[in-house]
Amino acid sequence: MSKYKLVMLRHGEGAWTIENRFCSWVDQKLSVEGIKEAEKCGKYLKSLGFEFDMVFTSILSRSIQTAWLILEELGQEWVPTRSSWRLNERHYGALIGLNRAELALNHGEEQVKIWRRSYDVAPPPIDENHPYYQEIHTDRRYTCCDIQKDKLPKSESLKQVLERLLPFWNEEIAPEVKRGKRVLISAHGNSTRALLKHLEGISDADIIKISLPTGVPVLLELDENLHAVKPHEFLGDQEAIQAAIKKVEDQGKVKPSEK
Repeated sequence: MSKYKLVMLRHGEGAWTIENRFCSWVDQKLSVEGIKEAEKCGKYLKSLGFEFDMVFTSILSRSIQTAWLILEELGQEWVPTRSSWRLNERHYGALIGLNRAELALNHGEEQVKIWRRSYDVAPPPIDENHPYYQEIHTDRRYTCCDIQKDKLPKSESLKQVLERLLPFWNEEIAPEVKRGKRVLISAHGNSTRALLKHLEGISDADIIKISLPTGVPVLLELDENLHAVKPHEFLGDQEAIQAAIKKVEDQGKVKPSEK
């Protein structure tokens, strides 16, 4: 029986989403379309009567900005928000900044799919010669984490994302849910996938099939032990959502003109 409801989502579209590049821990604001997606998400949640008591985000701007815009549309700007690096997007290591379609052309679509969607395969790690290493690893926000900066990841599999996310879920988010707080999580594609895997018990093999479009709320109904009582539900126009999911999946494929 369903006892709790949890709403989570991948942030709205960012500038590098348009360019089909791995953004990961590079901090970027929402694109114009991403702002519209977040506002639309807020309007839709309002039409369904959703109210929230707590909001959780990563420490990346696109996650935080999405939460702000949703709360503004809901008229719930006062709702407390907590941010943690543990909800950050997956660290894509040496792939950060690279174009997915170009990688598929050079390394094959299957390899790119493994890098993007598999459970336990991590991309090559980022090093100090990488063009975005300094931008990421000298960022002041990472001096405020609950572990030392030199212990932060340089590359992650989805399994590693789940491992660093679970302490925050168990210690910060889950207790609020069990207190009856209505929780919204504004995070990223992979941190949301990792949490869905954990709560729904999705297998290592099946998680590769899960893709999340930007700016679409996901509803999960949980029992008293915070286990999903049924599969997650995308809220909104289902035909448009399926088209958006296909668009995400096609990001890792070679462009037809390049085949």
